[in-house]
Amino acid sequence: MNAKTITTLAIAAAACCAYADDNDEAKNALEEEEASIVSAEFGLSFDSRYMTYGVIDGKDPIVTPSAQLTFFDWAYVGVEAIFDVTKGNGKRGGYGNRAGKYTTLDSIVGLAHEFDLGEDLGTLSVDFNYIYEYIPRHNGSMDDTQYLNLELSLGDLWLEPTLWIERDLMADDGTYANFNIGHTFTLIGDEEDQTLTFKPSIGQGLGNTLRTKGYFSDTTDGFSHGGLMDTTIKGEFEWTVCENLKFGAYVAYSDYLFDSNMRDAARAYNAEWGHRYDHSYNFVGGLSVTLSF
Repeated sequence: MNAKTITTLAIAAAACCAYADDNDEAKNALEEEEASIVSAEFGLSFDSRYMTYGVIDGKDPIVTPSAQLTFFDWAYVGVEAIFDVTKGNGKRGGYGNRAGKYTTLDSIVGLAHEFDLGEDLGTLSVDFNYIYEYIPRHNGSMDDTQYLNLELSLGDLWLEPTLWIERDLMADDGTYANFNIGHTFTLIGDEEDQTLTFKPSIGQGLGNTLRTKGYFSDTTDGFSHGGLMDTTIKGEFEWTVCENLKFGAYVAYSDYLFDSNMRDAARAYNAEWGHRYDHSYNFVGGLSVTLSF
């Protein structure tokens, strides 16, 4: 990123925050009268590799823009695209040269809300959505697919447990689940105004037989069982510039620790990108910016 770009982002951030501060009183008064009918969120993320279930779907960086509209603090619609930044990156299946082009385009419809469970458990966050994933056609590339996702989180508990369940409806009809625990530490600010936070976490993935066979059978002869998949250790920073603007950064390590056959399958899957990737573990990092209205 050059100096001109950084200066432009800084000016935009300052303008955004100034606008938010000038309108705080009016906004608070309005919120007391009625809940917002519609809100918008725009995001842009950068990841050093294209990772899925702890294995490599693209050895080079990707950029992911996204947008979402939420209605009455319940229903939302969104769109997300993954862009390759190098030639020959992207998922297995024959994308061709997608440098600077999208490799997947997701349309999302969902319901999300927070429920008060009382003093002991705090708030339960529930997010249920449907995703249609369009994949651009090239020589022998994969077909489109669809997903159902359910995420449950108890963010007020110290370990902030989160359970995510994904059901693939078209590619293999398989199911993947991931359970994650961690804790958010406030580095700058306080509990009411968290300017800079750091969250270390650990997550464990689990796939049924259809999910793991659908992912690994092409690279591992005779692979025929489900079980514990990726274990991921992650550290995440989040800087809240103002109410409308946030920056994020993360670094993560993942490996297949608990099943030797699964570990061999992950090693074979990664090795399709070349000899230097013939291991089951991976390191990945990324940056993100989120703008909301």
